[in-house]
Amino acid sequence: MEKKKLKPVEESAKVLLYKPSEELDLKTIPLKEKMKYLKSNITVEPIVLLFMVPSVLSLLATQNLYIDKACRVNLQFSETVCRDLQIRKLDNHTFEEIEVQKLVASVQAWKSIGNTSVATLLILFVGAWSDKTGRRKICMLVPIFAELMTCILNIVNTYFFYQISMEWTVIIDLIVPSLTGGWYTMFLGSFSYLCDITSKETRTFRLGILNLCLTIGYPIGMGFSGVLLKYLGYYGVFSIAAGTHILNFFYLHIGIEDHTWLENKDKKRRTGFIGFLLEFFDLNSFKETIGILFKKGRNNRRLKFFLLLICVCLHYGPQMGETSIIYIFLRFRFNWDEIKYSIYSTYSLILHSIGTIFAICIFSKKLKAHDSILGITSMVSKILGTLVIMFAIQDYQAYLYPLVEMLYGTTSIALRSLCSKLVSHQELGRLNSLVGVVETLMPVVYAPLYSRIYIATIDYLPGVVFLLSIVSSIPVLVIFSWIYHQHRKGIKKKGQNVTTKASETNKNEEGTVPVAESHVECLLHEHRPSTDAHPITISTS
Repeated sequence: MEKKKLKPVEESAKVLLYKPSEELDLKTIPLKEKMKYLKSNITVEPIVLLFMVPSVLSLLATQNLYIDKACRVNLQFSETVCRDLQIRKLDNHTFEEIEVQKLVASVQAWKSIGNTSVATLLILFVGAWSDKTGRRKICMLVPIFAELMTCILNIVNTYFFYQISMEWTVIIDLIVPSLTGGWYTMFLGSFSYLCDITSKETRTFRLGILNLCLTIGYPIGMGFSGVLLKYLGYYGVFSIAAGTHILNFFYLHIGIEDHTWLENKDKKRRTGFIGFLLEFFDLNSFKETIGILFKKGRNNRRLKFFLLLICVCLHYGPQMGETSIIYIFLRFRFNWDEIKYSIYSTYSLILHSIGTIFAICIFSKKLKAHDSILGITSMVSKILGTLVIMFAIQDYQAYLYPLVEMLYGTTSIALRSLCSKLVSHQELGRLNSLVGVVETLMPVVYAPLYSRIYIATIDYLPGVVFLLSIVSSIPVLVIFSWIYHQHRKGIKKKGQNVTTKASETNKNEEGTVPVAESHVECLLHEHRPSTDAHPITISTS
């Protein structure tokens, strides 16, 4: 009798429940419902892609603008010399080329420091502020606006070409993105938003798609940049980039909504600009961001979090270190020029994209493997691939390197997914702040380290620099393996608990029936609604 009473309550509760997307059979639903479902599951992915493409598009044009200004404005070489350097006719212009390279390299050094220092400080507060207010959207709108303003300012720099020196061009190009956190704020906002709206079951797959948008945005932007710069010049490239940022800004503003359920509405908010600054740069927010490192939890939460941050360091650092020397290594070892390297870079990015799609579709979506499995396969792929490039002596061996390590791109997906599952939704911004700070600081450490090792070993074995990548990858592989062992241990323990409870229930002759309200509450707790979900409609007939 009590079970019959329970059933209507259970059915009414199911109206509020959502079915996870991976349980939804798209083959059995009408086309209109499929379109609605797909639309509800596409959120920040196109925004990130539309941010990356124009940003990279203008990146190459900006670097060429620096070189042109260094040659024509700062060093005041003749028009003929600068034109020859531009089209790579270096005969009898070796001295001029070296002088231009030195000047641009020196400016790029302090530009990167300026970008890193301000972004590191800012990003520590952005995450905590977005957690408290629930405002992820503004974390994406501001970087888009900053890139738009940078494009406009670079058009001004081009118009006043001879009036503005290269140093001032760099400062103008640097100031707006650095004061807003630039790309790091964009990544923080997009990853935090996606973690907010996804369940733990679908998060790895969705993070993989988002990471793929970041990956493919770079070669698309870089591929079009050279062609557009050649035929349309600086005005054309910066105008197209600015137009794309405007479209992206309005798409984000209109199409994406913040999740107000994160905001603490009972807390009194400060008003006005001064109030905003006091709320944003709150030292308590800084303490809370650092505090999640030391927060205890079940299943060795604190230890796992520390180990995963170490993995971020040992993954992202060598990645940036290799980026800093890979071009000069290939140029020296195989006598490649810019065209060959450009083709190789595109080939490498395409393979990494294919590897990422394969891994998240097969391991995560189809096999529903634990995130640590993604990490283990990616690190094995990385170690094997690094051994190939380390001892490569022929061109085909260099092309074999990206093929062997094509699964390496899933490392960052696994790390972000594992980290996000250790914190609550109110701490996702702080989490991404810490990850962002680590990613910001690692190039400062690893890029000079790789350069020093490469210079010291170039005479007898240039590839030995990649040994540092292998040494860094081994601890990451061990940590992923330990996390997988802990995961299996937890499943086994949970199974034993279920068996024990079942045996105790069987011993009870009469048994017990849970209260209906408690059962409904349990159902609601286990099925939190998210945009990865498809509503279940209950017929009243």
